Amino acid sequence: MPQLDLATLHEAIAAAVPDRECLVWRDRRMTWREVTERTRRLAHVLRSHGLGVRPEGRDPARPWESPHDHLALYLHNGPEYLEGLLGAHKARVAPFNVNYRYVDGELRDLLRNARPRAVLFHARFADVIARVAGKLPEPPLLLQVADDSGEALAPGALDYESALAAASPEPLDGVHPSPDDLHILYTGGTTGLPKGVLWRIGDLIDGPLGLRGPDGAPVTDLAAAAGRASTYDGRVLVGPPLMHGAGTWSALGAWCAGGCVVFPDRVDGLDADDLLATAARERVTRIPLVGDAFARPLADALERGDHDLSALRTMINSAAAVDPGVARRLLARIPGARIVDVLGSSEAGFQVTRRGTGSRPFTPAPGAAVLSADRTRRLEPGEDEPGWLAKGGAIPLGYLGDPERTAATFLTVDGRRMVVAGDRARLLPDGTVEVLGRNSTVINTGGEKVFAEEVEGVLRGLPGVIDALVVGRPSERWGSEIVAVLRPAGAPADADLRDACAARLARYKIPKAFVRTDDPLRLPNGKADYAAARALADPSSG
Repeated sequence: MPQLDLATLHEAIAAAVPDRECLVWRDRRMTWREVTERTRRLAHVLRSHGLGVRPEGRDPARPWESPHDHLALYLHNGPEYLEGLLGAHKARVAPFNVNYRYVDGELRDLLRNARPRAVLFHARFADVIARVAGKLPEPPLLLQVADDSGEALAPGALDYESALAAASPEPLDGVHPSPDDLHILYTGGTTGLPKGVLWRIGDLIDGPLGLRGPDGAPVTDLAAAAGRASTYDGRVLVGPPLMHGAGTWSALGAWCAGGCVVFPDRVDGLDADDLLATAARERVTRIPLVGDAFARPLADALERGDHDLSALRTMINSAAAVDPGVARRLLARIPGARIVDVLGSSEAGFQVTRRGTGSRPFTPAPGAAVLSADRTRRLEPGEDEPGWLAKGGAIPLGYLGDPERTAATFLTVDGRRMVVAGDRARLLPDGTVEVLGRNSTVINTGGEKVFAEEVEGVLRGLPGVIDALVVGRPSERWGSEIVAVLRPAGAPADADLRDACAARLARYKIPKAFVRTDDPLRLPNGKADYAAARALADPSSG
């Protein structure tokens, strides 16, 4: 089936609606024409420094390899991040995300694995780039984006705006982006060392970016895609960091549909009042959430302030759960909106979805399946076997430079290529899916398996509990005992928590101990920080 690529699609939409807003941040309001010209300039900069793709292209027999030069994006949210993504694709360079929280050693390991030929970074990161980049096997081209840090230009770096101003705004001659071009998404490292997931941009558009027609089928005709985009009025406010999939996919999905991407004024952390003020001012129609770490502060801010969110139609939640009570608080203040839960991963895209505020099962997305415990066959509805959530269709090729993990994660089942990212699930008689939790968070206690997410969901719904993570701690009696780490430090007493859990959980699932803290339990992308939780639950483990 033919597919589209990001660079060509964006150019076609820009030709159809050149003067419509494409990107808004603070006082910067950029049209589709302006974004197109700036990303062409960046593509010229990259190509003039020798970056591109090898003529022989990708070897299908080695899906873990990349034929592209790579561009590292070491930035907070902002226009330059999206310009970097799009400009790279116009130059046939593969972009990849860098977690800006990494310390020197972590950043060095990531860059050695990714082998960037260029790094686009905010000035506030100039010192660490200067320390790390020079120790790489091949020092990359450095493009520094000015920010409010006041940092001087790093040694050997080019000023981003000056480099763009000196480049041509015309399309590149002889460079033809392809749906086969790669887009690299590094995992957050919450389930092990970060891994570079290799997506064909055509599969990314068909899958996580959600470019589909009214019948649910992928849009493959460029003229049809541009025509539909010319009538789309969506405005998506992206608060989650673009350095993680939820943020990037929300932004690029908006662009593929012809929408405008809006950033809140503050981009180095969540400021709920600022985000809501931006949403009201810009009349946004969609806001992505990342679990309670985003939803709860937004609910608090809505209840103490007056924000006109009448234009908001959808809140898409991914990567972490929203407590049903918090969801009801949001919808009470935004009655015209709906919340859609999606479950997925960097490796699989979105696998299952759920609408509403309850804890009902999920509906499988196209291509999703539940595999048997031994991962050899697809389960049929009603087979009462905890299996593995899997995804076929538009999925990645593999992990950069890692044939072993590629073979272990990307399987062929019943003649169909599928990815198994690590979520356990049960296929119910009506074809819906009960998601049990990440296999990496399963706790074996006294011969029983407990999914941490199930216990966390119960705890987060209790009065006086803002957040909860559940981990295992070594125990002579149980092998591993369940420990709940709760926010805030003034959470209810142990006996009250156990009594409340007993009404909804089997006895063996109830935590043996409770640890309270006022420290955050979430990473900047809203995902659970299990490393922090384990350190609090078992200080001797550090």
